Amino acid sequence: MGAEVTCQLRLNGATYDGKALLETDELLFRGSARSVRLEIPLATIRDVTAASGELRVHHTGGDAAFLLGAQAERWAERIRNPRSLLDKLDVKAGYTVSIVGLPDEDFIAQLRKRAGRVVAGRLARDSDLVFLGAKSERDLARIPAALEAMTLFGAIWVAHPKGEDGLPDTTIFAAAKRAGLTYTKVARFSATHTAEKLVLPKAKR
Repeated sequence: MGAEVTCQLRLNGATYDGKALLETDELLFRGSARSVRLEIPLATIRDVTAASGELRVHHTGGDAAFLLGAQAERWAERIRNPRSLLDKLDVKAGYTVSIVGLPDEDFIAQLRKRAGRVVAGRLARDSDLVFLGAKSERDLARIPAALEAMTLFGAIWVAHPKGEDGLPDTTIFAAAKRAGLTYTKVARFSATHTAEKLVLPKAKR
């Protein structure tokens, strides 16, 4: 999940109330009136500035100004210097990482460039991070085994397809709760997948 701010949008001489969302690869606005929607892919942004609480965006489709208040400069910096996927997934240098049920070769290659050890196709003992692919509720049965494999301060990321046909996040949260885990974070894994982060509650660490 990206950053979200209730704000106003100035577009084509008009002002709209709604919410702005800064996601991994796009800047969105959802107006209080459902007819007002704006989607700006970050790759199309040519210039971004922040002044007096206003985020001004020049992109290939035109110009837009978001009245974000104190968040304006922070959003401008994030747009200028977006975090990588591995940063969003909290992958640190030297980590032991396991990846199961997620045959994404590009992602595995990224992991190998940063993590200390990457084990694909099985759960490695003392994993700092475990990535589980889940297409159905049956795939969530791997969570207890992943918990046994991870370190006390480790985490499990459950990556699942987006959309109505995907696995509901509430189903993932329920499976996590049964395993004694708690949900802490969601991240956009790819154009088709979302990932939920599960960890042990602080009282159990």
